[in-house]
Amino acid sequence: MSADAVDNVQSRYDAVVIGGGAAGLSGALTLARARRSVLVVDSGQPRNAPAAHMHGYLSRDGEPPSRLLAAGREEVTGYGGEIVTDEVVAVERLGASTVNGPVNGPVNGPVNGQKVKGAVGEGGGFRVALGGGSTVVARRLLVATGLVDELPDVPGLTERWGRDVLHCPYCHGWEVRDRPIAVLATGPLAVHQALLWRQWSGDVTLVLHSGAELDPGEREQLAARDIPVWEGPVTGLEATGDRLGGVRLAGGRVVSCEVLVVAPLYTARAGVLAGLGLETTPLEMGGRVIATQIAAGPSGETGVPGVWVAGNVANATEQVIGSAAAGVRAAAAINADLVAEDTRLAVAARKEPAAS
Repeated sequence: MSADAVDNVQSRYDAVVIGGGAAGLSGALTLARARRSVLVVDSGQPRNAPAAHMHGYLSRDGEPPSRLLAAGREEVTGYGGEIVTDEVVAVERLGASTVNGPVNGPVNGPVNGQKVKGAVGEGGGFRVALGGGSTVVARRLLVATGLVDELPDVPGLTERWGRDVLHCPYCHGWEVRDRPIAVLATGPLAVHQALLWRQWSGDVTLVLHSGAELDPGEREQLAARDIPVWEGPVTGLEATGDRLGGVRLAGGRVVSCEVLVVAPLYTARAGVLAGLGLETTPLEMGGRVIATQIAAGPSGETGVPGVWVAGNVANATEQVIGSAAAGVRAAAAINADLVAEDTRLAVAARKEPAAS
């Protein structure tokens, strides 16, 4: 079932998935196929919305991201998963439950004809508050909220993001091959970026904007690869019609280019987890923080029992296909954890004296 809102009542699920991108939907699909009750809460604001196509996803290369998500939603709901268009505004851990309730099914319904004590989980589960006013309870959480690309402060950059202002050569390099490319240097990784993009075009220029100082060795590398260097800063972009034509330097000169490469700060969308004590950790490269993310184990397990993460919120450099795989791994781990808990609860119930 897919809906714009859930009823303003408290419903229980084996798992609530926060985020409906590749990671979240893959996790929800795996859980639904495992016959788990699962709710996906998705705000409808995917990170790759500005991109017309996605790449590197075997069998789906070049497909619009929206088409992948639409197909994923259909698959999840086809197995009984629920999807709601909303935003999670708060999450809190519940106390250990002692009321009779289900592992699956309606709030007060039976499981195979028997009620199971503590069905929301031995640890009590989680209360998830939605922006629309609804509240649901989850035994486990899979957080796949992704990240936000914080772009350098250059006028006109945001409007062209995902079209001819790019960041990842593996996502877009083939499509802009052999075109004039300028790399906006904003940190110590700028030379690496320029040398990397040189693989896709013989016309690459490095423009020093902020936070980037080149040593003689780096300048020698750039010169050996025929990559000229211009001193900035950049004050704006030049465009003809709807096509990028160059970057304008502080002195007024325009460096011609059809593509501008930037290095965003990748910021995890993890604010909703702060109430559970989950804080982001910085990811550094070359002595510079390039991202924030939630620390997690190989299957996405976090430091908070019952909470898993998958996709860019846990790995800022992950591409779509890797995020999808991470969602599957996390979901399998969640199901295994629920199986163990179901078994413990069943054993405890079997040992209880029969009701008189």
